[in-house]
Order: sequence, then structure tokens, then C-alpha cells
Amino acid sequence: MERENAWKKYGEDDIRQMEILCENYKSFMTRAKTERECVRLIMEIARGSGYITLDEARAKGKKLAAGDCVMADYMGKSLALFQIGEEPFEKGMNILGAHMDSPRLDLKQNPLYEDSGLALLDTHYYGGIKKYQWVAMPLSMHGVVIRRDGSKLEVCIGEDPSDPVFVITDLLIHLASDQMDKKGRFVVEGEDLNLLVGNRPAVEEKESTDIAEAADDTAADGAAVLSQADGAAENKDNKGKKDNKGNIDKKDKDAVRDNILAILKDMYDIEEEDFVSAELEIVPAGPARDCGIDRSMVMAYGQDDRICVYTSLDAMMKAEKLKKTCACIFVDKEEIGSVGATGMHSRFFENTLAEVMELAGQYTEIGLRRALANSRMLSSDVSAGFDPNYPSVFEKKNTAFLGRGVVFNKYNGARGKSGSNDASAEYMGAVRRIMNDNNVTWQTAEIGKVDKGGGGTIAYIMGNYGMEVIDCGIAVLNMHAPFEISSKADIYEGRKCYSAFLKDA
Repeated sequence: MERENAWKKYGEDDIRQMEILCENYKSFMTRAKTERECVRLIMEIARGSGYITLDEARAKGKKLAAGDCVMADYMGKSLALFQIGEEPFEKGMNILGAHMDSPRLDLKQNPLYEDSGLALLDTHYYGGIKKYQWVAMPLSMHGVVIRRDGSKLEVCIGEDPSDPVFVITDLLIHLASDQMDKKGRFVVEGEDLNLLVGNRPAVEEKESTDIAEAADDTAADGAAVLSQADGAAENKDNKGKKDNKGNIDKKDKDAVRDNILAILKDMYDIEEEDFVSAELEIVPAGPARDCGIDRSMVMAYGQDDRICVYTSLDAMMKAEKLKKTCACIFVDKEEIGSVGATGMHSRFFENTLAEVMELAGQYTEIGLRRALANSRMLSSDVSAGFDPNYPSVFEKKNTAFLGRGVVFNKYNGARGKSGSNDASAEYMGAVRRIMNDNNVTWQTAEIGKVDKGGGGTIAYIMGNYGMEVIDCGIAVLNMHAPFEISSKADIYEGRKCYSAFLKDA
């Protein structure tokens, strides 16, 4: 059964609303390239819609009631938003969940070194990437550094047009005959993803002050003094000669590295040891942009899964007068298994829900368990869009196509549905009715042919509470590449889908 193309049903008003949504989406994607940046920007947007933090609600002694909106972040890398509904929590919630992390490169703890007059930074890739895609392209650095004194520095280098950018070098084609014979996974090795950051060596200024003073003291002996001083400067530490500006080049093998450290100290007050207490992420430089002569698509880094983050957030900000309490969960670490304190496997959401129920005067341990078990959730994550350049890995009857609306994956996983949530037929039927009743264009899909691969989401983790969960997201091309492609029509239908679910599930 072939699904309709969403573009064919749009009138002028739909096109206008879609363009407004996608312009805001591109702005979000340009500003939020890491999970920390996502949390800060989402909280800024939510405050503009009347949300307050749980801490602020507690400090005010506020009792939460229908219509109240609260949020809570955890370690600056995960976030939950709640709009309180009219019905008791025990009857369940409507939940949207997406992840904010994306494949990237992280700096190692001791990253800086020099080799052959070039300064480089060691990286360790994060998530599933094709390593060869990350060479010979402009890269930027985002993150935080915790200095020795405990102060925090926010870092963003490479996004402003006046900023420098960074690059991982590639082997020139003239010398790449052996490299071109390698399998794709070995064309560029993980330990070769080293970021080029400098080439200029540190220099020392000529000690002219001492020379001048000596000349003033003994005018008659001035010539001799100057001769001795110049000789001393030329031989100082055996590190080099004067250049044509009177400076002395440092021929030390780490002179370029030392210059980078001097710049970091001067501009950012960062010491080399501060790298140990830093989270610095290397991502593609540049803004999200329209793609295609018809401007029908968006090209951006990190659309897996911030495309679902933004559309879920926009739906949540527009929701009002809800029967059930609604929640949005935005989490970290999905690309590496949802582990750790800020991943979906943590107790962050459960603990936060308990706090919200307490402020609403509804918390009991059994009430919390019932609220989770009776909830419904869309695990909002991207799906693989059909690519006509690579048709052999797709099974067309069960594949997502760009422009045909939001995608439901009843199950995903790999090799016999391993690691899959596999939603029930009853829940799929309920979601189907909600979409049809709200004129949402939707399609169903699997991620490629059986035994060709697969993927996972956070759906199965929330399913552990006994709630009904299904994967529901937006199709993209180039998934996990530095720049991914989506259809504006699917972004629009995705937002409509999430709005309908919050209202009617």
C-alpha cells in the first residue's frame, strides 16, 4: 500500500505555516549542536511559554494544578517538561521522548601534541560514524572546560564567520593507491581522526632592554657590550637565530604546541591540565540550510535526533487545556546505548515524575507505578529514508520515503528484531486512528531489508515500565553523516503528529 505524498494536499496556508516552522527549526539546529546547547535553548524557549523549573516551584511553595508547566534538567544534558492535565496522574500520561546527542568526535583527556611542525588534538569518535566522512571538511569545537579553580568556560569556536575552523587532514589522491584498496571501515582509522589546530611556532622577543641599559652605562664600551649581547642572544639555549623583526625562533620540537597553549592561556585562561576536566565536542561547522533548487528540504548536522526534539518541543509549547498530563523527555547518550546518569536507562525521568506528583499532591509509590504503566508514549526518533542511489538495502513496501509524512516503526532492532520494542497491534490501531482523525500524513517502515542491518531507540527502555510505546519519527537521508537531509513536509507533518498525540492519546 503506497502512502500519499504530503506535498500534494497543501494549500497556501499550509505552505506558509510549514515555512515558518522550518525557519525556526533551522535556527534551532544552527544554535544547538550539542546536548548541553539543546538543554539551554529548550529551557529558554520553554520559559517564554510560561514554564518554570521544579526548583523554582518548590522554592515558591507552589502546588501544581491543571495547566501548570514545569521543567527539570539533569546535569545540563537531559531535560523533562510537564504540562499538568485535568485527570489524575494515575490514569497515565501522554509522553514524547527524543534524544539530543548525535554522532561526533570528542577530544581525549590529553589531546594536544605536535608532530612535524603541526599541532593536533587527539579525538575519540562518539556513536556510529563512517570515519572517512569526517576528513577534509570544516569542523567546529563546542563544549565546556572546568578550570583548576572550578570556574566553567563555555566554548564555541568555528561557527561565527570570523572564527577559525578546524580540519582532519586526508591523504592526497596522488599517494592514496594503497588507501583506496582498503575496506571502507579502514580507509580512515579511528586513531587517525586527529584535529589540525596550528602551525605557527612560539617566539621569544629579543632582550633589547638589557642591551640598551648596558649601552647607557658605558658609552665608550657600547660597541663591545652590544656585540656580547647579540652573541648571547644568538646562542641562547641553542634555540635559534634572530628573525628580521628581532625575534628569536624557538626551534624546540614543541614550539607550535607551546604557541597553542599560550593562545589558550591568553584568550581563554585555559591550562593544558584543564583538558582533563573538559567536554569538548567536534562537530561540522556551519548553519542549517535549505537544500534543493525548490528549497523543499533541510540540510543540517544532528537531525538524528534533534529533528524530533524540535518538533516535539514545538508541539508541547502549543498544547493547552489537556485532559492528561503531558511530558516531553529529551535525553543524552542514546547513540552509545542510553547508558549513564543522563541516558534513558537512568532513573532521571522516574525521579522527576515523583517530584512533580509530590508538588501536585498526588504522590504515592503505587501511584507513581500506575502513572508510568498507564502512560502512552511516542519514542520520537528518525527513520531511514529511501535513497535511490542505494536501492538494494531497502524493501520498498516497508520503507519510509521523504515527503510522505511522519514514520511509524512498529518495531526496529536487527537480526530477528533483536533489541526491539515491537508495539502491540492494539496500540498501533489507536495511534492510527489519532493520525487519521487529525489529518496527519503518515507512513510505516522498517530500517532496511531483513538482515541488512537495523537500529534501536529508547522505546524498549520505557516499555519496561509496562507503558504502550511505539517509535515515531521523521525520515532522513545520510543518517549519521556530518550533514543529514530531511523534507520540510515531513517536519511539518511530524509536528502535527506530536500535537495530535498530546491532545488525543
